[in-house]
Amino acid sequence: MIREATEKDLMDILEIYNDAILNTTAVYAYKPQTLESRQIWYEQKMSEGYPIVVFEQDNRVAGFATFGPFRAWPAYKYSIEHSVYVDKEYRKKGIATSLMKELIAIAKEREYMTLIAGIDAANEKSIAMHKNFGFVHSGTIKKAGFKFNRWLDLAFYQKELNGPKTPVEE
Repeated sequence: MIREATEKDLMDILEIYNDAILNTTAVYAYKPQTLESRQIWYEQKMSEGYPIVVFEQDNRVAGFATFGPFRAWPAYKYSIEHSVYVDKEYRKKGIATSLMKELIAIAKEREYMTLIAGIDAANEKSIAMHKNFGFVHSGTIKKAGFKFNRWLDLAFYQKELNGPKTPVEE
């Protein structure tokens, strides 16, 4: 079941995110987050009107997804960058695909123009999933990060959406 995240989901979300930090290159961070930092993250997403959706299975969060601003300047307001994370025990079950479908539907409904993914260039499964949704490669920043004693390349993929019927400069 996909639903909006609540504060009660934050411990599961934290565990999934921290596993990604500690064991993957999906997040270019070194140290695990605290529950307090996830609480602040959650409150900021809610106050700014950005979604956090969870995939619930077996009465727990098996994955979560969100999006937020791509860059801080006003002219980027129709572009968003997203994240999708799945618990290591629930991978390869279509959960990321289901969450991505939901994020795309929300982004279209809110009339965003461009959905952006920053993906570690070695993450072939994530890249393949994004391509299946019509994302196209829009560039790679070589040696953008250093983690696990190696340089990491950050690939950007984007999906063009419908955008607003009448975009404005405000």
